[in-house]
Amino acid sequence: MKLMDRNVGVVGLGYVGLPVAVAFGRHSQVIGYDVSESRIGELRRGYDRTGEVSRTALSDTDILFTTDEGVLGSADFIIISVGTPINEHNQPDLGPLLDASAAVGRVLRKGTIVVYESTVFPGATEEECLPVLEAHSGLISGKDFFIGYSPERINPGDRVNTFENILKVVSGETEEVMTIIADVYSTVVKAGVYKAPSIKVAESAKLIENIQRDVNIALMNELAIILDRVGVDTKDVLETAGTKWNFLKFYPGLVGGHCIGVDPYYLTYKAEELGTYPELVLASRRINDGMAKHIALAILEQMINKGLHIRGATINILGLTFKENTPDLRNTKVADLIEELERFGMNIVVNDPVADKDEAKRLYDVDLIDKEWLTETDVMIFAVAHDEYRKNITEYMNFLGDNGIAVDIKGMITEEHLAGYQTLWRL
Repeated sequence: MKLMDRNVGVVGLGYVGLPVAVAFGRHSQVIGYDVSESRIGELRRGYDRTGEVSRTALSDTDILFTTDEGVLGSADFIIISVGTPINEHNQPDLGPLLDASAAVGRVLRKGTIVVYESTVFPGATEEECLPVLEAHSGLISGKDFFIGYSPERINPGDRVNTFENILKVVSGETEEVMTIIADVYSTVVKAGVYKAPSIKVAESAKLIENIQRDVNIALMNELAIILDRVGVDTKDVLETAGTKWNFLKFYPGLVGGHCIGVDPYYLTYKAEELGTYPELVLASRRINDGMAKHIALAILEQMINKGLHIRGATINILGLTFKENTPDLRNTKVADLIEELERFGMNIVVNDPVADKDEAKRLYDVDLIDKEWLTETDVMIFAVAHDEYRKNITEYMNFLGDNGIAVDIKGMITEEHLAGYQTLWRL
């Protein structure tokens, strides 16, 4: 069954859902549903604040943007792609996903296929979401409607590995349903589809894709802490080790975002529920979650060694988003670094050329300032590798005092960028 035989609806139009809706909307009309009236309003005006979809791309696609869940009733292939965050105790928060399932359930009709793209722990689609669909629709899964799971692989800010260009993993509650799901996705995904043996396999695969990266980065972070004490540059060590053909190229850093910094907790939650303690995964999370504190203490040590005043000192931080060249502020660990530094009574000034000022204020109570308002500082932290910073390092280094400290979290600065008695500390 191909796309023209199905009326597609996408629930949740964020970093994942919107690119999915746009891809399908290039072939036929798609229903794009979101509970946020402001989000729907801006999309109707042709503007995507996530920066993932251009005005041209939005105008070239046929999407019916709506906050009316009743409109979803005309769709018989519904993709749910809402966020699945964690709470303050690092436990899965399925609230948005279950709310979306309830909304779909209220308009669900016979013959519809519901595909989940939200990241969840193994078993959640069938054990948590499916009962909600049945309860609100009065229909029976496997008889009146059907479910599937297809893990998202959207990489915010990536213009090469896009939705259409990444192999799409699909699964379904029956072989026949999985075949239909595969056929529908294959219409828009040029890279093709991979049929997972079961929904649980597809759910698990999504998690370990990011857990593998989390563990490897944790190793690099732990090595960076050790090498800092040894007195050698971590970047130099990694470049030297990287001359071996089978050395894996991972780098230390702040691990935030909605994938690597969140997904491991979905698996550890399920593991502990089943009586298994995931030692390596949780140890990696502890290391990565603790890097902001390590960097803050390293800055404090550097300032003391240089005789710089600490309480009341102004520190400039360049970059707030969780990764370069994207406005995505979700779970950014730069916010943790700011909090750690403020504990020492420092005045933190933050600049980010791509982040949304209102969102930064709402999420983290951070007032972003424009470049022209930056002033001289004793400490300049290059926290995010935005192109703006990479291309203009010397210009930004001019804000650093003669006895100042350049803190390079992303490996952007060289000794050549320093002047006079300035010091470089690199993770």
